[in-house]
Parts: sequence; C-alpha cells; structure tokens
Amino acid sequence: MDSSTQSVKVVIRDAATGALVRSGRASHPDGTEVDPRHWWDGLRSAIAQAGGLDDVEAISVAGQQHGMVCLDDAGAVVRPALLWNDTRSAAAAADLVSELGADTWAESVGSVPVASFTVTKLRWLATHEPEAAARTAAVCLPHDWLTWQLTGAGDLATLVTDRSDASGTGYWSPSGGAYRPDLLEHAFGRLAHLPRVLDPTGTAGKHGNVIVGAGAGDNAGAALGLGARPGDVVVSLGTSGTVFGVSTVPAADPSAAVAGFADASGHFLPLVCTLNAAQVLDATARLLGVGHDELATLALSVPSGADGLTLVPYLNGERTPDRPHATGSLHGLTLDSMTAAHLARAAIEGMFCGLADGLDALRAQGLTAERVLLIGGAAANPAVQRIAPSILGCPVTTPPASEYVADGAARQAAWTLTGTLPTWQPPTGTTTHEADPAPDVRSRYAEARDKTLNRR
Repeated sequence: MDSSTQSVKVVIRDAATGALVRSGRASHPDGTEVDPRHWWDGLRSAIAQAGGLDDVEAISVAGQQHGMVCLDDAGAVVRPALLWNDTRSAAAAADLVSELGADTWAESVGSVPVASFTVTKLRWLATHEPEAAARTAAVCLPHDWLTWQLTGAGDLATLVTDRSDASGTGYWSPSGGAYRPDLLEHAFGRLAHLPRVLDPTGTAGKHGNVIVGAGAGDNAGAALGLGARPGDVVVSLGTSGTVFGVSTVPAADPSAAVAGFADASGHFLPLVCTLNAAQVLDATARLLGVGHDELATLALSVPSGADGLTLVPYLNGERTPDRPHATGSLHGLTLDSMTAAHLARAAIEGMFCGLADGLDALRAQGLTAERVLLIGGAAANPAVQRIAPSILGCPVTTPPASEYVADGAARQAAWTLTGTLPTWQPPTGTTTHEADPAPDVRSRYAEARDKTLNRR
C-alpha cells in the first residue's frame, strides 16, 4: 500500500515471485492539510477495488513522509494533519536551526530541519495553536496512523513506525537508532508519546488474520521496490523531486542540502528533495494548452539549452535550497526564444538542473553513483528521458512504469511473512539513455538560480 499526497495505491503481489496479482487506487483530497479519515476511506476503497484481502497473508503501508498527526488521550485526531508540503512552519524551522545550530541538528539526527519536517510543525503548533498542542498526547506520521487503523487502533501504546519514516521527523537519530526526546521537548515545549520504532521485518500486529508489517516512508519504499543497492542513485519525479541512494553509512550534512534518512532494509538513505518536479511540467503544459505528449514534442524541437532560455522552477517555494517562500523566474528571454517550444525545453531542463544539484550534493557526502535510475510518472515522457542524461551528466536507466513505493511495501510484507527478503525477478523493459553532458546549461541555471535566491 502506498498512501501518497495525491492518492493511495494498493498492489497485491505473489510473495514468492513478485508477480502482480491485482491492484486498486483511490484519490486523496487536495491541500496541505487533511483529516486522516480521508486516508482511511481511500485505503478501504482501494482495497475493495483491488478485490479485497481474503487471499492476502501479509500487508505493509508505505506513505508520504514528515506529516504531523496529533492524537489526544483517547486516540482521536486533534486537528487536520499537516502534510510535508505545508510550508507555514518555515519560520519555525529557521528558529530551531538558529537556536541549536545546523551542526548540532546534523550531528544529532542526520538532517537540518526544514519546513517539511515534523519537528518544525510541532513548534508551529505550539506557537500558533496552543490549545491543540495542549490536547496532543501522541504524535505519529501518516503511515503510522494507517498501520494503527489496520491493526485495530488500540491504545496509544500500540502505535508503531519504522526507522525510515522516523528518520524524517527531526527527533529520531538514524546513526544512534533512537529517539531524541530532548529535541522533541525543545521544539514542542514538552514531551508526547511517540510510536515504537520497528526493525524492517518487525510486525505491527494483525488485520484480521493478515500480518501487518512495519511499513516505510515513500522513498525508502521505492528503493526497496526497485531492489536498489549501494551504488544506485534513484531520481524520482513525483509532485516533488527526490534524489537518493542506498548507503551503508549514515549521512550528516550541516548545509541542509542532504537529509540523512534511514532506509527500509537496515541501511541508510541520504536524500535530496526539491518541491518542484513533475508539477513544473504539469504547469507548463497547462500554460501552453497542450498535453504531455505535445510538450515532449515541443521540447525536443529546439536545441539543448533552449537558446539561452532558463527557468528557475521555484513555483511552489523550494526545499533544496531552503527557500519556502521563493517564486519561479525566467531568464534569457529574447524574441527568438519567446516560443512555446523554448519554454517547454527550459521547463524540463530547469527541473533537472535542481535535481542535478542534488546529485552533486550526494556525491559530496561520499555517495558513489554507479547507476542512476529514473522513476515516477514523468519518467515516461520521451523528452524527459532524452534530456535527463545531458543535465545529470551520466547515463540514466529507466525501469518500466510501476508503483514502486507500493511494490516496496509488498516486498517488505513478503519479508515479514517469510523471514527472508525476496529476490523478485527484475522487471523487463528497462532502457538506458545517454547524451553528451551540457555543462553550459547548468552554469546558466546556476547563475539564474543565484540571482533568484539573492532577491529573497
């Protein structure tokens, strides 16, 4: 099960072979805060669409990271959950970093807080909604809450999470493998009950006769679904963009570019996240009045670099670099480049330039990129596939389209069931794309990006 920002997907796979048996999905409401009940309703609808769970032996939930779900003493939701993309806690994040220092945060929990992180949302809640904060007896994450519902939503002591999702809160240490209650208390003003952190093969309980696994954060789920190993770097093009790799050692980047998360297999998952990925292409296609196929045709009709047109795509603020209130900007516009085709090309190149900066940041943390995998809905776009290697500066491998986050949760469920991580057959249809690097595009982007940031 993959409970993402926009929807929930359910895949049912054969535990031994990984073969897809059936699937279902349901939509989630728009917005940056939501009543968790919508997730539960959507999950039940997707399960029904997938034919139910009568022949299922184990399940696991992967979900959007960082969200804040507050529960009272009776287990009732205190207020709508704040999602990862809710940036109202940006000032709280800046305050927390200023109060303790970026080095302290990086050393303590592997990451420097930004507005996405749960710890910053708790500070915002304590400051702006003190009555709700006072009613909060426990804090959990979206996938924790869904797992809890599946296992019967008992008392607060039965709440569980996993190390990958816990590592995105800002108060759990991947290197130490434990919560940092001092950081929670510093941010929130007091302690609250936190879910027990399960190992990757841990059991959360049962849903009827079905074993419920530990679950995972969405990117850790995708890595498990892909079978990513040390040396692999994954570039995921969802609503947001992520660049992450499996590592055997934890990361700690005081610059805040790299988040030092844990993965779902017992290793670590250093990650860079940009807020603007596939939604940049959606917005550009909407502006031009075209579909994504035509957007690709337009983009490929002009040369690399779009004749100097550069888009800095901070259309929804930005997380990396940490500029939650930034806006996008267009540079190098001339009579020759003021065309739909040039804007289409600049949009794809601008999206990838931000992700290429992320790849550089991972390499600076010592991660080796032996293979770069491109996934997500936008990865199927032919222009995206052809432009990616030129901006990222290396060959790019595109696996066939699949629900890799849900696939990872299914693989974890099979692992929980059998005690052995299954080595399912890799998907067929993988393609590799190569192109000459385009350092001139990246240098123009860097100049435009810095101008944009200096205006903020």
